[in-house]
Amino acid sequence: MEKIPLTRAGFDKIDAELKHLKSVERPAIIQAIAEARALGDLSENAEYHSAKEKQSFIEGRIKELEGVLSLAEVIDPSKLSGTIKFGATVELVDEDTDEEKKYQIVGEYEADLENGKLNIKSPLARALIGKDEGDSVEVRTPGGDRSYEILSVLFV
Repeated sequence: MEKIPLTRAGFDKIDAELKHLKSVERPAIIQAIAEARALGDLSENAEYHSAKEKQSFIEGRIKELEGVLSLAEVIDPSKLSGTIKFGATVELVDEDTDEEKKYQIVGEYEADLENGKLNIKSPLARALIGKDEGDSVEVRTPGGDRSYEILSVLFV
């Protein structure tokens, strides 16, 4: 099995979600199923079917998160240096619009573009890997081709 790279923050977030699902969500749904079952005829019991569906989702998510954590390789970006790689925080400027952006390159399970967490498998991250400050990159995105200049590379 292939290791899944995560930052410490990403690992902790996934671990916290897993603990919440096991200690809060799972017991709550078991209680909801018991209450729905007490209402009688299960074949026409919408509450029961809804609770069973939610239970299925929760159990699937628990299995997924357990799998991710079992394959996780926690990488500390502050111990890295050099060219852009996993964990790097990169400041870019769009060469067409002069808009500046800042992203940290993270694993797919902790990616959150709105909060500056860029999936390492995204076209932009793949274009940035191995580059350095001052380099320009051309990226083919769903919105069209873009050119970026790398302003800084930090490992924090």
